[in-house]
This record gives sequence, structure tokens and C-alpha cells, in this order.
Amino acid sequence: MSGCTLYSALDLVDGYYQILMRESDIPLTAVSTPSGMLWEWLAMPPGLSNVPATFNRLVTQLFRRLRTFAQTYFDDIFVHSRAEGGQTAMAVHRKHLRRVYEVMRANKLYANTDKCVFAAEEVKILGCFVNRVGVRADPGKVKAIAAWPTLRSQKDPQKWLGLANYLHKYSTENAELARPLSDLLNKDADWHAPVLALPDENKSFSVVCDASDYAIGCALLQKDDEGHERVISFQSRQLKAAERNYPVHDKELLAMKHALVKFRVHLLGTRPFVIYTNHAFLRITTNSPLLSQGMAR
Repeated sequence: MSGCTLYSALDLVDGYYQILMRESDIPLTAVSTPSGMLWEWLAMPPGLSNVPATFNRLVTQLFRRLRTFAQTYFDDIFVHSRAEGGQTAMAVHRKHLRRVYEVMRANKLYANTDKCVFAAEEVKILGCFVNRVGVRADPGKVKAIAAWPTLRSQKDPQKWLGLANYLHKYSTENAELARPLSDLLNKDADWHAPVLALPDENKSFSVVCDASDYAIGCALLQKDDEGHERVISFQSRQLKAAERNYPVHDKELLAMKHALVKFRVHLLGTRPFVIYTNHAFLRITTNSPLLSQGMAR
């Protein structure tokens, strides 16, 4: 399909029913009804173990000689064309469609016109969209993945990962990105649904901040009555293009500033608070009278 500019998709109507049962096998399909009558299938019914393979093999063999411009998958036929031999793409596409129709007519295969798409610049094939540029993901499926509700049980990550696996071929390092959720599927994983603590203005707060090559993040914490650190809020954002060029200590300082801005409602008070960072250089720099203009800002 690479380099093609026009596409058509044909859907065979009642796919399995277009194949007749072998006469000697018809009695094996008999079904008893509540009225006491026996009904037998004259055409191949769905549900038999070899039905999908039989139907797919039939369609593949019938259109094998057309596979340079027509691919099949079960009851779907995809025709693709480009300009060649001094003819326009539309003229070539019509010839390709005509040859497909001839095979269908000779073998009494019928298409569902309501589900067919003809001479389109883009067509949906097996859950993705194909055009002259390449293959793109179905926006509807991407939207469903992005709108997945908050995970509340240990089985929820498995459901989401199964759905998101649709995008694995469109993502670099997909397995690495999914690893934190995959780890939650282990039986010994420490799983709990996210529950944020309510802030107590009579207690001191603490802030944890960090930075990576592409983002900064922070968390506001406070100890509960048992002395355990509880998260009150998480905050993060992506780094701008210019910020990605910052040295490591500037990124860490930017994360600290982001935390102070986001949590200022709780931190601006009479009680002192503590900021935790994994960059020890900031502890020295922030107390130094000699700051660069960028760090001072």
C-alpha cells in the first residue's frame, strides 16, 4: 500500500453464510427447537471451530492473483492504487475495482454497500487509518485510552494496559513507559488506590521536588497523627524548549520554585516548612550571596 493515493474498502455481507455446507455434513448441524422440530444449516454457521480459518482461506485463495493491489482479511477487501503507465490514480483504481468485482461475481460473493468505502484518500483498515503518508492511530481509540477513569483496584491497570497496547507500535520505549503499571500486577505489589490527605494548617508542611530532562514535579506532604508522611497534592509540568537546555542544578531549582508557587497558599504562614531535594548543590547555592542572574530570578 505504500505510495498509493486512492483506497477502497469492501465488506462482504453475511460472510460465513456465503459458503454452503458439504451435503454430508448438513445433518451434523441439526438443532432441536422447543417446538420439537429439527433445523439444519445449509450454509456455514458461526460458532464452528474451523469456520474462521475456512472462510479466511477461501477469500485469500480467490483474491490471491490480485494481491498486488487487493489485500483481504476475513470479510474485508482493501483495494489500493496509484497513478501508473500514464494513467491517473482514479483510472487505475477503477480497473482494480473492476477486477475485484469480476472475482466476486464469478464466485457469488456479495458486498454490503452501507459499509463500503470507494476511492477515498484515507481508509480505516484493521483499527487504524491508512493514507499516502502512512498509518495513524484511530483518534476514537486514543480518546478512549486517555479518558480511562482513575485506577481503583489492582485489576484496573491490567485492563488499561490491554487497551493501551493498541498504541505500542506508535510509541518509542512503550514497554519502559508502561513498566510502573506492569509492576503493580505482581501479587506482592504494594497496591492502594490514591487517597490524598486533607491539609492541617496547625501542622508543619514539607515539600519534595525533583526534575528530569523533560519535566519537573513536586509534592506537598504532612505528617499524620501516627507520624506517617501523607501526600496532600502532586504537581508537575513539562519543561519548555529553552528550559530543557538548563543545567541540572537550574532544573532542580526551577522545580523548587514551581513547588513554592503551587503550594504558596499552605506555605505562606507562620510555621516553617522543609523542602527535600536530591541535589545537594542547591543547599549551598541558595545560601550563597553570589547567585547568577538566572538563579536569582
